[in-house]
Amino acid sequence: MHLFCTLTALLCLLPLLVLCAEDYYKLLGISKDAGDRQIKKAYRTLSKKYHPDKNPDDETAHQKFVEIAEAYDVLSDPEVRKIYDQYGHEGVKQHQQGGQRGGHHGHDPFDLFSRFFGGGGHFGRGQRKGQNMELRINVSLKDFYMGATHEFKVEKQQICEACEGSGSEDGQRDTCGKCHGQGMVIQKHMLAPGIFQQMQMQCDMCGGRGSTVKHKCKVCGGQRVKRAEESFELHVEKGMPKGARVTYENEGDESPDWEAGDLVVHIFEKDPELGKEDKDRTDGTFFRRKDQNLFWREVLSLREAWMGGWTRNLTHLDGHIVQLSRPRGSVVQPGTVEIVADEGMPVWRHDTDSGAPEYGALHVEYVVVLPDAMEKKMEGEFWEVWEKWRRKNGVDLLADSGRPIPGPPGKGHDEL
Repeated sequence: MHLFCTLTALLCLLPLLVLCAEDYYKLLGISKDAGDRQIKKAYRTLSKKYHPDKNPDDETAHQKFVEIAEAYDVLSDPEVRKIYDQYGHEGVKQHQQGGQRGGHHGHDPFDLFSRFFGGGGHFGRGQRKGQNMELRINVSLKDFYMGATHEFKVEKQQICEACEGSGSEDGQRDTCGKCHGQGMVIQKHMLAPGIFQQMQMQCDMCGGRGSTVKHKCKVCGGQRVKRAEESFELHVEKGMPKGARVTYENEGDESPDWEAGDLVVHIFEKDPELGKEDKDRTDGTFFRRKDQNLFWREVLSLREAWMGGWTRNLTHLDGHIVQLSRPRGSVVQPGTVEIVADEGMPVWRHDTDSGAPEYGALHVEYVVVLPDAMEKKMEGEFWEVWEKWRRKNGVDLLADSGRPIPGPPGKGHDEL
């Protein structure tokens, strides 16, 4: 009985032990050969997703936020990562207890978060928020039709990781000699002879911090921030409207003094161009779009418009065929518009995955091209056929037009 109770207790504790020892790579969703850039990108994405400010009263999300910070803290340090890869969690724990890790161990997860986004490690808690960054990206009509994922790069201001946004190489600071640690200075302005105005202003020497860096960071030169290029993924959803906005929260310019603004991407359609590969050489490349409908202009010869008996295959954006045809004896008037149902753009339903996709219509306008000239024999035969048909049916083009019949020459005049 005692043995049974012991086994039961161990089985109950097993999930907790597994949770505590969750693989850091799996936690961040990266492979074991991931580079620093991938590790950083994974942390940035997940830390925002599970931040307690965005998940209030969710203890699971808070715990996840802490674990993600711990995973990044270990994997971002080459020495500790090597120990972790070789000896696992226990090896890292012994290394930390031995005091060999230096100043990086024991980072508060919110402090770590503030290194990436500023604002004291929190979202919207009274901190000043930086300006949003606006970006325009043009994608093909095919991407709007089928959906696509693109990678793009943005150069922006980032908090210096070498000094963690302090601007100091070694953390040492001196009291500002201008404001004497107050961060503010008093300036006098003469308004008139003998009349002065006193104004309290932020100290321009220390930037209002009350102290100056003793040894400037070699990476950022004491500026606390640096310019760097960062990669992002843009997901274009099927049927997404032109001009749609995709917002990357807190991915704008960073600073230790404010919460980073958003990166806002506006998606537009670029001019059509014929694909270089056969699979991209579609008629659909030159469709025109309006909302959920597509438009195409099909050119017919006089014979095709008058006599019928033709078939055309349009290759759509995704390569499937849309067939247009008229049986022999069917006349197509110039400017006729044929509406082909369910061959337009996918109907965009944001955040909805239920049900089969719906599509707009394809509007086909027929343009008839007349010949520049006819051979004499062809002209004679055509005229003979026309006159025979006209007399048989009693057709008078002038009378049927509804316009006034002109009088004899020299009497009156035709109205223009």
